[in-house]
Amino acid sequence: MPRESTVDLIAARLRQAIFEGTLPAGAPLGEAELAEQLGVSRGPLREAAQRLVQERLLTTTRRRGLAVVSMDAAAVADVYLARTAVECAACRVVLRDNAVDRTVRTLRRVHQRMVRANKRRDAHAVGDTDIEFHQALVDAAGSPRLSASIATLLIETRLCTYSLDREFRVRADMPDSHAEIIDAVEARDEAALLAVVERHMAEAARRLTAPTKVDTISSPAPAAPRPLDPLELPLDD
Repeated sequence: MPRESTVDLIAARLRQAIFEGTLPAGAPLGEAELAEQLGVSRGPLREAAQRLVQERLLTTTRRRGLAVVSMDAAAVADVYLARTAVECAACRVVLRDNAVDRTVRTLRRVHQRMVRANKRRDAHAVGDTDIEFHQALVDAAGSPRLSASIATLLIETRLCTYSLDREFRVRADMPDSHAEIIDAVEARDEAALLAVVERHMAEAARRLTAPTKVDTISSPAPAAPRPLDPLELPLDD
């Protein structure tokens, strides 16, 4: 397997920092400051940042410079529209290619961790298992392009949450809705599976854009950027 380049490593660190909220939604980013924190030169940092601009995770303008994207209601709806298309496509492949048993085992393992996190009322742990669950569901299709698409969309999903709420919130009944997905996969019922995925996405988008009174688990959302740890770079880079 080819070794990751410095640009690859920087891009991966920036994606992770956005996902974790270390670089919050809408936060302006100083190129020189980021390069110093990561221990890299500005050239590869600029190239890595451009990748994230293309992935819609960062934005750049002459006036403001580099910044983390902030999602509005229209962007949230679009993210969930794209997720619905990708996840439904993956579900069809999983059922068609007889990958059901393996997929169910993987999803149940993630779901068990979600249930435990939910019992602890740990919002971020529940949210992390939600992301892991949907990545695993798409990965089960065995399509590198679907997997790459959902990976970016899931970071955008986390940005949706950070952008529209001062707290990081997840529904308290999240384990129940994910159990429905597992049950539909296990039953090999394509119509039911696609319906539950579509409903899951629609409800998530609606909760973010038109909050309703449902039981949630929450923790403070990040408000300001935090310094990034230096990268461990290959010796000959």
